[in-house]
Amino acid sequence: MITSQNVHAELKAAFNARDYAKFGSLLHPEYSYMGGDGQVHAGGPAVGVGIAQMYATAFPDAKLEVLTVLASGNSAAAEYRATGTHQVDLFGIPASGKSIDLQIANLIELRDGLIYLEREYMDMNAMFTQIGAR
Repeated sequence: MITSQNVHAELKAAFNARDYAKFGSLLHPEYSYMGGDGQVHAGGPAVGVGIAQMYATAFPDAKLEVLTVLASGNSAAAEYRATGTHQVDLFGIPASGKSIDLQIANLIELRDGLIYLEREYMDMNAMFTQIGAR
């Protein structure tokens, strides 16, 4: 069972291993995600797995590192470091072969021991600049 204290470590481990079955098992049936673009994506585990797969496809060597976690009750906030090399089209931007190194703030709310709501804040402009799109 995941808790606010270990949820980010579990999510990171599943992403880094590209274990999408495990990744999806961490997500509540009513899971929703808000990413760096500010758009809310609802639709359950398929949404979260799809987003993870999109980034893992565009950056096949992508890795997440959890730097800091603050947890209280059913909520947790973490600072991640994301690294990887842009090898496949992302948001219509052709593969550049350039590396990214980004800081990401990730806030999670749990319900029934699963990730119910995930909000991720990152500097999308920094990512686009690093891959040479700006």
